[in-house]
Amino acid sequence: MVAFMMQSLLTYANGPVWKVSASGNGQFTTIQAAIDHIPDREHSFIHIEIEAGIYNEKLFIKKSNFDLVGEGIDKTIITQSIARDAWRCDHNDDWGVATVNVDSCSKVNFSNLTIQNSYGFENTAAVKISCALDSTQFKIVQPNGHQMAFRSFYATQLKFTNCHFKAFGGDTMSPWNTTNGMFYFKDCVMEGGVDFYCPRGWAYAENCTFISHTGPAAIWHDGSLHEDAKSVLVNCNFTGFDGFNLGRYHRDAQFYLISCHFATNMSGENIYQVKTTNTLSWPRRVYYFGCDGGQEKNKFYTNNLKAAKGNPKAGDINANWVFGDRWNPLLQN
Repeated sequence: MVAFMMQSLLTYANGPVWKVSASGNGQFTTIQAAIDHIPDREHSFIHIEIEAGIYNEKLFIKKSNFDLVGEGIDKTIITQSIARDAWRCDHNDDWGVATVNVDSCSKVNFSNLTIQNSYGFENTAAVKISCALDSTQFKIVQPNGHQMAFRSFYATQLKFTNCHFKAFGGDTMSPWNTTNGMFYFKDCVMEGGVDFYCPRGWAYAENCTFISHTGPAAIWHDGSLHEDAKSVLVNCNFTGFDGFNLGRYHRDAQFYLISCHFATNMSGENIYQVKTTNTLSWPRRVYYFGCDGGQEKNKFYTNNLKAAKGNPKAGDINANWVFGDRWNPLLQN
């Protein structure tokens, strides 16, 4: 143990650095082993550096105050192949449904890596499987069904920088916490099917690229517990298959798209409300400013920011505006 601690306490201003290397050049050969070694109680911020390579791991995270840092956005790859419909045939909940599964924790940073669910890329046809938890005892699993690369439950203050979240199906990036979830994204790539970027709570994405492979909408939001909850996208790019739709919602949502860029083959349909039995507490809240692209004949994204509560100015909309004094992700290690 002493030898390990001497080896792990490498130079870093505010905490130890641990290295994951499948080839054995670090303290750990798997990412999960490094995460499991983090103390359960209060500890200094730990930096886990992950060597370039493909890590066929399903991660379970319940620890706080640490970094997962890869060697490059598409050099360090964490991957699994999971269809949610198949997973729920043997499990009563979603714990384990994603490549990276995050429960109750806070202040976790991800950077310079890819998190992938490869099911839809590897399986191009629907398959019929036995399904003990389905009333019919079988299920048809589609290649474009829900395939989560990242799924969080009660986590908050999660930060993602220069990351690639990749799936073919829906719900690729699912950070869910309507109570106090706060999620920050910068310089990330996200791709998938229906609602493949679907935060609940407060989310801020800057300089990100969204790629639609299939499905009726790319982005989705749930801010149903707090009027102030919002999903903000600044200087983001949207592209995908011909006629892809920008977004939708069926719970109380609040979208701000500032200086975003839409591919010319995107549909002319605005972010829309799905028919729902949910009771919505607030009127439609979808705001745009300074966006461009899309179909010339039907530009729905007219500047309407002045209609938002408080009449915010586009230049003031940043991470601090979204999270307020509850969290400054730029100061999170």
